[in-house]
Amino acid sequence: MERRNFMKYTVAAGASLMLHPFESFAIQPGSKIKLAMVGTGHRGSSLWGKTLVSTFADVLEFVGLCDINPGRLETAKRIMGVSCKTYSDFTSMVKETKPDYVIVTTVDSTHDDFIVQALNMGVNVITEKPMTTDEVKCKRILDAEKKSGKKVTVAFNYRHSVHNMQVKELLAADRIGKVVSVDFNWYLNVYHGADYFRRWHGFVGKGGSLWVHKATHHFDLLNWWLNSEPVEVSAYGALEHYGKNNDFRGKNCRTCEHKNKCAFYWDMTQDKRLMELYADNEKHDGYLRDGCVWRNEIDIWDKMSAQIKYANGVVVNYSLTTYSPYEGWQIAFNGKKGRMETWEDIPYLQKTPDDQAKRHAVEMSEADDAIKGEVQEIMVMDNFAKNYEIYTTPKIKGGHGGGDIRMLRRIFVDPTDNPHQVLAGTREGAMSILIGIAARKSIAEGRPVKITELTDLVPKAQTFV
Repeated sequence: MERRNFMKYTVAAGASLMLHPFESFAIQPGSKIKLAMVGTGHRGSSLWGKTLVSTFADVLEFVGLCDINPGRLETAKRIMGVSCKTYSDFTSMVKETKPDYVIVTTVDSTHDDFIVQALNMGVNVITEKPMTTDEVKCKRILDAEKKSGKKVTVAFNYRHSVHNMQVKELLAADRIGKVVSVDFNWYLNVYHGADYFRRWHGFVGKGGSLWVHKATHHFDLLNWWLNSEPVEVSAYGALEHYGKNNDFRGKNCRTCEHKNKCAFYWDMTQDKRLMELYADNEKHDGYLRDGCVWRNEIDIWDKMSAQIKYANGVVVNYSLTTYSPYEGWQIAFNGKKGRMETWEDIPYLQKTPDDQAKRHAVEMSEADDAIKGEVQEIMVMDNFAKNYEIYTTPKIKGGHGGGDIRMLRRIFVDPTDNPHQVLAGTREGAMSILIGIAARKSIAEGRPVKITELTDLVPKAQTFV
């Protein structure tokens, strides 16, 4: 075995720059980028709120916040530490504040409404992933962007992590030759995985299922790593654990009579931020942040597997598990010259075991510090070789492996820092969700589904030259 430190990627390799919304917007000297945000939940008020304000106050300012829940809106404003106006009506906010960019962090199924409205009003958009939840809404966004001449940036933060960038760097350098197949397994633990079933994400009509809401992260990484686009998806899925699959249930954890015998009981009262954002404001919209994971109404899958064929000939075997004892992922790329494997947060492969109950909270923090003594490993072995090489990168404490803060810096400070086309737009947003949408259709109809059945976009064998 040979061990190599791979601490920093080279920007030059395959890093031609694409036109990005911020490149075409001229900010006057001494002025700031004016932002308006719709959706002031946990993600909106944290990464897109407090983090932006505390880290990039010298280049941006919030001019408006919008939400249908007036209590949560005021709470988020306080958490963010801003003094801008608040609105219940999105159109009024955009007309009055005239922002340079609208940030969309609402329920996934409503993204298209706000994206299209903003584009039609002549404003560029930054949207949380997934871009939207079905093929009809996807077309609405693509058509509106083309007609308006404005741009949509899709926030694929996982691309920007230190580890994932190094995987891209090795693949772009043709380290294992032409990739022919990939095995990709993602594990959500019984804490974080269960949380999707407590929230609005447990309903296909709101989040498009985890095939779209969660797996869009994973599918976008695949598309980016492979530098190609999907052509066909064949999938299987079932709801076998959560939802109706239990002999007792309640409305939500705080009021449940079964809390003493339910392994999935979650005491939300221990989280001051969530209590202030959600519990204190239930009276306005009735939304329960700690909904029961056994609700009969839950209709998403909790067991998922897919085979994805790419335009460049690669075949991917993918799975998503939602009730694993640990959280992490493993991937293997098979190439004509060798094989590359890597992983994140697999307990028996790392030196320091994680506290699984707190792991997601740590990951979602905006820390950008390397963990002392911890590295991410990428194993490469050449065909006919006796030994293999281990490439290492630092393990970052939080923020999606350092992806969150790096993405924000590229968007708001230096969009020309765009190695390997890491900044994403609507085409990338579409190609990631279309895999999940095709997977849903494949399960429903029991057949492989071609991407061209869902869109007039023609999948490219090579995304970027």
